[in-house]
Amino acid sequence: MHHFFVAPEQININDKSVIIYGGDVNHIKNVLRMKPGEELSVSNGQDGREYRCGVLGMEEDRIVCELRFIKEDKVELSSRIHLFQGIPKGDKMEMIVQKAVELGVYRIIPLAARRCVVKLDDKKAASRILRWQGIAESAAKQSRRAIVPEVTKVSDFAGAVKMASSMSVKLIPYELAEDMSRTREILGRLGPGQDVAVFIGPEGGFAEEEVRLAAENGIEPVTLGKRILRTETAGLTVLSWIMYLLEG
Repeated sequence: MHHFFVAPEQININDKSVIIYGGDVNHIKNVLRMKPGEELSVSNGQDGREYRCGVLGMEEDRIVCELRFIKEDKVELSSRIHLFQGIPKGDKMEMIVQKAVELGVYRIIPLAARRCVVKLDDKKAASRILRWQGIAESAAKQSRRAIVPEVTKVSDFAGAVKMASSMSVKLIPYELAEDMSRTREILGRLGPGQDVAVFIGPEGGFAEEEVRLAAENGIEPVTLGKRILRTETAGLTVLSWIMYLLEG
């Protein structure tokens, strides 16, 4: 079943109607070639519900649907996971955003760490963020998320540390960290309703002074095992562990 996001005011529970506007209209009509009577689902990105609908009619600028029932099953993780991702080279960030959304991330903060090869000026950063946000929305539709995770503006390392300061669980995988039991102990603190910060370095990893600053502010260096993981693998590994622990 195809899934879409709409504004809350486009869902009228009393009238049992849902109206879809914008770019999704063309997608539904001309790409998916849906017909009246076919089913789709929508979310408003706020209440965690999935609204199951049947297509009633297609107009030039909108799709009119009948609200059939509301699915209350929670698809979101019970904690909010904030991924502070060092900006990688090439198009790796696109894959990271897509897979992180599939794994349940709540927010993605592109991180301009010291060893990032990619340096974005304001214009390039705005363009990239728009692109990454579009990927996040597509991934949220595909995985039938109840929200579209936000891709924020690029943050420097000090700003990211400050942003994470009030979060309940904070970790930074680091190649010089040891003791996997320590990693398990930190992840064992996870619980419902928490905000969790995960810092992932770029291709060259984090600089020693960045890890030191993080540790001084309660962000705990951890190991992910005996093998060195690529930046596009490390964050997804941590998110997979967190998803398993919260949904297991």
